[in-house]
Amino acid sequence: MTHDLVAALHPLLTAEASAEAYAAGSEPGDLEQAVWLRLLERLETDGPPPDPQGWLRKAVRAEARRSRRTTRRERPYGAEPVADARTDPEQCVLAAARYRALREAVRRLPGRCPRLIEALLSPKDLTYREIAGELGISQGSLGPERSRCLGCLRRLLTPEVAAREVRG
Repeated sequence: MTHDLVAALHPLLTAEASAEAYAAGSEPGDLEQAVWLRLLERLETDGPPPDPQGWLRKAVRAEARRSRRTTRRERPYGAEPVADARTDPEQCVLAAARYRALREAVRRLPGRCPRLIEALLSPKDLTYREIAGELGISQGSLGPERSRCLGCLRRLLTPEVAAREVRG
């Protein structure tokens, strides 16, 4: 039953994701992976949708909206102090402490997130294709997996970063 549903929905999902991806600022493969995940979650809890094609169209649009919201909210970090031309000891110690806190948080991540984040942080500057091959997952699922792992990492680091701010 599930295999037939996936086979029947695949062409429609490919077309819908391709149509929505550009406006959402994401890759069609990432949208497809997210919708397949939503379908699996739905099948586990509620069973197959009564109108699979209608459900799929709504799911693609919902994932595209989520992707647009995420893209709007994400902001690049400013330059790290260690990236400055200054090499004063205090800046080096602070940068090392941030690096250590990041690595400790990465080790506490669930599942295959530690391996994925380590690959992303690798000094070898691996491509998505190389990372996917190293982890044994499809390149299309790397984006959604990376997003989930970075979300977990943000939640782990938020208390540590917030605790270090000066108050008063």
